[in-house]
Amino acid sequence: MLDGVKPTIGVLALQGDVREHVHALEACGATAVPVRRESELAAIDGLVIPGGESTAISKLLEVFELLEPLKQRLRDGLPAYGSCAGMILLASEVLDTRPDMKPLHGIDMTVRRNAFGRQVDSFEADLDFQGLGDGPVRAVFIRAPWVEKAGPDVEVLATVPSGPAAGRIVAVRQGDVIATSFHPEVTGDLRVHKLFVDTAVRPRAGV
Repeated sequence: MLDGVKPTIGVLALQGDVREHVHALEACGATAVPVRRESELAAIDGLVIPGGESTAISKLLEVFELLEPLKQRLRDGLPAYGSCAGMILLASEVLDTRPDMKPLHGIDMTVRRNAFGRQVDSFEADLDFQGLGDGPVRAVFIRAPWVEKAGPDVEVLATVPSGPAAGRIVAVRQGDVIATSFHPEVTGDLRVHKLFVDTAVRPRAGV
């Protein structure tokens, strides 16, 4: 952690659980701002893409003329974190989605949308998460995706420990881009957000 560096992190505010991410980021020592315009996207040190409906967010990115600017910023090295729908959007390929859904290619991975089933199949599990101390992460899965295939440069951070989906990949990192298929913003456990702020965003903001 770099003392005195307070990065500005945007939360894509087109649809989904924006407020919860804003609160988590601010609790981790960042300045959190909503992002709906290209000018706002240009002014941030990192971006969180929240849970919600991935196809709706993809369409809204086009409506707000953010799709191509965001893809370019990711290519230029913008740190990003996506939870649930955010993981889907950050993928390079998405299975079981609409043909007009446009992924952002932030991580070299194939993601299966709604892999765990419908809303009624939502569940919680304790995960061993690489790089986080203080015990397992309590993960909340709501119509969640999983990573079907991860590229050679993608670090697997967590997998489902048991049950029918045992071994499925649910958290990954490639460089300064992190994605989880679960929602840490709803549990009060700030460790995933802190990992993003302290290892991905703050060092780059302090350069």
